[in-house]
Order: sequence, then C-alpha cells, then structure tokens
Amino acid sequence: MAQAAFTPEPDPTPQPTEPSFDVLRWHDEPWTAQLALDLLPETNGPKVEVLSGSVIVTPHAGIDHQSVERELPYLLHRAARRAGLWVYPEINLVSGKDLFIPDIAVLRSSGGGRSAVDIGQAVLLGEIVSPGNRRKDVIDRPCEYAAAGVPFFLRVDLRNRVPTIALFELADGEYRPLSAAAAGTVFTMTTPFDFAVDPADLLDEEAPAEESAAGEG
Repeated sequence: MAQAAFTPEPDPTPQPTEPSFDVLRWHDEPWTAQLALDLLPETNGPKVEVLSGSVIVTPHAGIDHQSVERELPYLLHRAARRAGLWVYPEINLVSGKDLFIPDIAVLRSSGGGRSAVDIGQAVLLGEIVSPGNRRKDVIDRPCEYAAAGVPFFLRVDLRNRVPTIALFELADGEYRPLSAAAAGTVFTMTTPFDFAVDPADLLDEEAPAEESAAGEG
C-alpha cells in the first residue's frame, strides 16, 4: 500500500511581509542591529534598541526630558558646526551587533540620507538621565560607549528639576570628568568644540504671575 505524502501543517502565525512590530512575536533568534533596522518599522514613538541579542523598547521620557532634548542639541549643533561637526538627537547608532539610540550624538560627518551610522563616527554621545532609567543613563551606557571608543560623553541630570551638565573624556578605557555645572551657573567646554550654556535655560518654565500680568497690561 502506498504511503500518503506528509503535508506539514501551516504555521498559524503569519509572518510580516514588511517592517512590523509583529516580528517580535515569531523571531526567536538573537537580534542584531541590522535585523532590527531591516525588520522593525521606523517610529517616532518609543526607542527601539538592541543590546546583547535582545530588543529593548523604551517609551518617551517626561516633558522635562523632551524640553532638554529639544533645546540642547539645537544649541550644540550651532557651536559644533563651527568645528566641522554635526549634532543629532536620537539617531540610530550601530555598534557591532548592538543598536543604540543616544539622546544626543555629535558626529564627524553629516548623517544626511542615512537611517543609521556606525558608532565610529561619534565624537561625543550624550544621555539625559531619566528617573526610570537612571542606571542605564549613568552607568550602563557610558560603559558601552567607552568600550566602543567614543572620545567624549555628556550627561544631563534633571534630578529635582535642577539640571546639571557634566562632560567626560575617555582615558585608559573609562570616562574621566572634564567639566560640570548646575543650573544658575555656566557650563563651559572647550573640547571637542567650544560651547557654553546655563543648564537652567534648557527647561521650560512659566513666567511668574506678576510678569504675565504685566505683559497683558
């Protein structure tokens, strides 16, 4: 008697034919930066990063974080262009198999026309510390950026709504402090380019009631 041919049962999970977050349900192999760029959709919402084979999705931080991320890259970019450098907020940065999205990236060349750049293009990377991701922004990311050889790291801390800025330089495989300042004073750096700002100017604040009333009069 002839044996009936074996027909495999269809996979009940349809696989996306274009970039989609549905791929996170069926892709069970370690992730890489390139896989994420190829298979996951572009988003203006949560950050989608890859670290040690896993996809990490992070929602937007609070409004203070967004205020600093609006103001600081703009101010930095104006100063950096005079030194032939380029500044971007939240770009895709490929480091081997990992994919990072730093809050601020200073690059040696323009990222125009590209969806991602290699971390070797980064002169400085910056993180704005979020309360829910404090360990990542203060400890983990600086270690990862240092291991990749990024020359400078910038940290903005918004604890108690008193912003502080600190600049670190890579030396012997780890970041050493160069300069720092809190709100009400002037943060100044001379490398990798000249820049100065009062950290207090980075947060949105409403005018005092008496000033608002005077403006309406």
